[in-house]
Amino acid sequence: MQEAIIQKLSAHNIKPSLQRLAIYSYLLERKNHPTVDMIYSDLHPSMPTLSKTTVYNTLKLFIENGLVQTILIDDEELRFDAEILEHIHFKCTNCKTIHDIFVEQNPPENHFRPEFSLPQGFEANKTQYNIWGLCPNCK
Repeated sequence: MQEAIIQKLSAHNIKPSLQRLAIYSYLLERKNHPTVDMIYSDLHPSMPTLSKTTVYNTLKLFIENGLVQTILIDDEELRFDAEILEHIHFKCTNCKTIHDIFVEQNPPENHFRPEFSLPQGFEANKTQYNIWGLCPNCK
């Protein structure tokens, strides 16, 4: 997996340093839509030289190069997601877990997919859908 991550970073014009590999691996493996503090707290014990500034700068680099997206599903709590394909974020209001939900290209009638048209002259370059409710474990 490490070699695949090195290739992916390189393909996005990112030099694969030890910290960058660790942060991107974390995002791919955990899928917990972490905050900067979560990433730093989880990685720092095994990487004592890692700083929060490095985490911020690395995530900014990943965003600028299309590897990671930001999500804002809680008030003022920016989270990061390595899944860049279109999907919905579902946050359980009980356990606080955030789940990725992928939408079919042609969803059935009872399947949630907001449909809208932008007014003339507008051009979207990013969309996000957030849903809050109860996950199957908490229902």
